[in-house]
Amino acid sequence: MAFEGLSSRLQNVFGKLRGKGKVSEDDVNEAMREVRLALLEADVNFKVVKDFIAKVKERAVGLDVMKSFTPGMVVVDIVNKELTELMGGTQSKLAKSNKPPTVILMAGLQGAGKTTSTAKLAKLLLKDKHKPLMIAGDIYRPAAIKQLQVLGEQIGVPVFTLGDQTSPVEIARAGLQFAKDNGHDYVIVDTAGRLHIDEALMGEIRQIHDVTKPDEVLLVVDAMTGQEAVNVAQSFHSQLELTGVILTKLDGDTRGGAALSVKAVTGCPIKFAATGEKIEPLEPFHPERMASRILGMGDMLSLIEKAHSTIDAEKAAEMERKMRTAEFTFEDFLDQMEQVRKLGPLDQLLDMMPGMGKMKDMKNLKVDEKQIGRVEAIVKSMTKAEKQKPEILNHSRRKRIATGSGTSIAEVNRLIKQFDDMKKMMKQFSSMMGPKGPKGGMKGLKGMLPKGMKFPF
Repeated sequence: MAFEGLSSRLQNVFGKLRGKGKVSEDDVNEAMREVRLALLEADVNFKVVKDFIAKVKERAVGLDVMKSFTPGMVVVDIVNKELTELMGGTQSKLAKSNKPPTVILMAGLQGAGKTTSTAKLAKLLLKDKHKPLMIAGDIYRPAAIKQLQVLGEQIGVPVFTLGDQTSPVEIARAGLQFAKDNGHDYVIVDTAGRLHIDEALMGEIRQIHDVTKPDEVLLVVDAMTGQEAVNVAQSFHSQLELTGVILTKLDGDTRGGAALSVKAVTGCPIKFAATGEKIEPLEPFHPERMASRILGMGDMLSLIEKAHSTIDAEKAAEMERKMRTAEFTFEDFLDQMEQVRKLGPLDQLLDMMPGMGKMKDMKNLKVDEKQIGRVEAIVKSMTKAEKQKPEILNHSRRKRIATGSGTSIAEVNRLIKQFDDMKKMMKQFSSMMGPKGPKGGMKGLKGMLPKGMKFPF
């Protein structure tokens, strides 16, 4: 989980403040000492930490905080706003040229994920109804051109290449002309990376820059390298005038130093964040949402946007109807699982939900994706008739399903029982609910509970 260590430390600090009826200047100073240590341990640039603490303290020891009925919450709100500012304040959107095509030049060191990010950005543009073209400008790394072509085929975006015997400058020039001739409104130039910054690398990128006159110069940096990512960004920015940063492997960055330092040190906004190796569209970077997640407030807006973009609204409505009428089958169950999995890893989804980080049970929760896979395997091993009518699942059928899914009969029995219990509960719930709430009020709700379970009110 991104920012796991920092998030946990900060939530502990502010948990203490929230419990106080009054907050003194000493309380604020003590909290800021702990925040300072937490940020330094998260590999945030020390100058950035110093300025950040000074700004928070200046606002937090004011009369408005001291006189507030909820001083702890006011301090948290101040930190939230300052964290947001630290990461850029507001979302920095991709530039768009008045005279197409819009040219995006990708830069970065080898191994940062530049070629993969090029494809992810192209997929995002394609999703937004644009017509992107990727230019294969890395002629040095073995199979770099082939990698981009394979990714292009996967996402349905064309790749312009002249092979590895033509100079990258000429490839960029010819690719740009091809884009103009064929109506592409975005061009993404994938350039060569090096294991370290050198004059040859910078000279070549500057020449490509002069030829293509890009509207965006995006630096791809590995978030897991922490302060080194910020140093790389500084070096590139001094010679290329970057317009933005793409942070890759953000899901593996448990500290957060790069995300919290790069804007303050270079002045370049983080435009996109990338997680995982799958070719999913890049996620626009929202500083205010990231600050909320760091402080354990969740990120419901991103979760809702993910749901809107991946879940079929008509299917969801039909699923709701089937649940209410207890027509829910194993086919529907499988379909629902696949829709939820499109949203991303379940532990990342939980991370976006407010308050989940504070719950003891949730902190230690490890979502077992393998177990979910086993459940899917069981359902997929059923015939169409068995999925639609689980009541026909006798012992021999269950044994066949267990063998076909590589599971045990006990696991198959357990899943069928859980599914049956769920259907009964949905049917009972539907029959007990009236247009104005539960029939019979609270007494009606009591009757829906399993035997032995007491109603809490």
